[in-house]
Amino acid sequence: MNIGRLLGQRWFQILGIGAALFFGSEQALKTTGNPNFVPTVILLGAFVVPAAFIAYFSSQERTLDRAIHTEVPFSMLVTCFLVGGVIGTVLAGTIEYTTLASFNIANLFGVGAIEEAAKLIFPVALFLRARHRSEADGLLFGVTAGMGFAALETMGYGLVALVSSQGDINTLEEVLLIRGLLSPVGHAAWTGLVCAVLWRQRERTGKSFSLAVVGVFALAVALHAAWDIGSSFSQAYITYIGYAVVGGISLTLLILRLRDARRTMPSAV
Repeated sequence: MNIGRLLGQRWFQILGIGAALFFGSEQALKTTGNPNFVPTVILLGAFVVPAAFIAYFSSQERTLDRAIHTEVPFSMLVTCFLVGGVIGTVLAGTIEYTTLASFNIANLFGVGAIEEAAKLIFPVALFLRARHRSEADGLLFGVTAGMGFAALETMGYGLVALVSSQGDINTLEEVLLIRGLLSPVGHAAWTGLVCAVLWRQRERTGKSFSLAVVGVFALAVALHAAWDIGSSFSQAYITYIGYAVVGGISLTLLILRLRDARRTMPSAV
């Protein structure tokens, strides 16, 4: 892809402009110490990368499905992002708070299962409506709901980091940057995988449920738990190695699902 074409991509424009706004707001906060800038910094830090990632998959879905239906409405993606994210974070947080009292390996798998299931609630509602039926549609809705969950979770972690550090802007910036940059290889990838297979299996078999969906859901839970296990180590280098390995596997699987969608779409033939 040449520079001119890259600059014309919607996802790249969102990423570039959003990053500039984030760093500008962050510098204004550091320079003035004005707490009124805090919500802007947290919002941009949590939402820029997810918005760009969704825009990329939206463009892919639009290209792949142009022979099947019109573009998925922007309002539907916003609803999936916000409603799916809110339902997922609130439900998962409530269940985890009331059922997981101790920190151990088994509970980390429990957290993974709860969060992966909670993120699927709104995409499954879209799945049951059966208006958008291709694997590319499922991939887009899964990525969008996963990114909504990730963005809202990042806002929460950012606020907690700011309060617990007694207003240390550098700590807030570190949390926002790490979680924002890693969001595509975490929640978005795991929910995108499950939804892609869910939509694909219905498309190929005519059935709304199959063992393949159970298998990929179990895989998403395992990847989620492995991610959390890596983050539990006190040594930072072990945590980052874990992020690299799990994130690399997750992103590779997501790319393979996108390639599969390209091979099976009529427009890609």
